[in-house]
Amino acid sequence: MSYSKTDNYDEDVTQKLMASYKDVITQLGEDVEREGLLKTPERLAKAMQYITQGYKMDAVAILNSAKFHENISEMIIVKDIELYSMCEHHMLPFIGKAHIAYIPNGWITGLSKVARVVDVFSRRLQVQERLTTQILDAIKEALDPLGVAVVIEAKHLCMMMRGVQKQNSVTTTSAFYGEFEKHTTRSEFMQLISAHLS
Repeated sequence: MSYSKTDNYDEDVTQKLMASYKDVITQLGEDVEREGLLKTPERLAKAMQYITQGYKMDAVAILNSAKFHENISEMIIVKDIELYSMCEHHMLPFIGKAHIAYIPNGWITGLSKVARVVDVFSRRLQVQERLTTQILDAIKEALDPLGVAVVIEAKHLCMMMRGVQKQNSVTTTSAFYGEFEKHTTRSEFMQLISAHLS
């Protein structure tokens, strides 16, 4: 059986974006009818719909879809969750990883759902600072935990490809709620996400 790829895109949105991208390419001084660029407007239109699909997702609903009652109150950490997002200021990618922890208050969620919450908010036009707090707020709303911690480390192409052109800069943002506002709990979390456990 041969490989078959299935994509779901809004045809009306695709056509409108294609027209816009044809105009942009032309304004940059390129020939949109050149062989190498013939399908570029369509590829861009579909890529942008994929990259921004988070607008159509509900993070709280995703967490609630795998919500289980458990009488535990120990820290749960999902770390090194890769993320890819688009800086809303320059429409260039930023790429990194998220580390998320929560302390249950009677409810846990599927581990993959925590990673999916990252996708919901990163697949939008974003700033890293807001992305960090949106992830925290969704977990807080869905699970009502004793505490939530989110740390994101990312490289921003808007700083690397243009502007100051600092190739090795990494931006770190954090947000803490509840038990993680206490120094000892936050320190434990920070040590665990920094550790290389085998």
